[in-house]
Amino acid sequence: MKESLELKEIFPVPPSTIYQAWLNSEEHSEMTGGEAKCSDQVGDKFTAWDDYITGVNKSLKPNEEIIQSWRTTQFEESDEDSELVIRFKEIEGGCEVTLIHTNIPEGQTQYELGWVNHYFTPMKNYFTKLSS
Repeated sequence: MKESLELKEIFPVPPSTIYQAWLNSEEHSEMTGGEAKCSDQVGDKFTAWDDYITGVNKSLKPNEEIIQSWRTTQFEESDEDSELVIRFKEIEGGCEVTLIHTNIPEGQTQYELGWVNHYFTPMKNYFTKLSS
């Protein structure tokens, strides 16, 4: 059975700031600490964390939602891409980000901790400094 996960985190900046940073190579690299090559166009490919992550932008709703195909170098060649949905909700004092990651290969449960350690924690630091 495929793995899936859902995570939520609050950041002290508006949704537009995080949305734009996610799709911008320089900002994505700065907010995570790993080199990224991103695009803000549907159908374009992206890489993150020094080519560990690759995928394609499937759907983009500015400042609301990003849907991407997503895989890492730990996926087998025969594994389908997983799907990543990132939703941005404006709240008082910032943005609630909901990350839904589905169709992960069976047994690869390490991604939940990976999202926290390699995305949400550095993003919290980055956006907190940005909002100061």
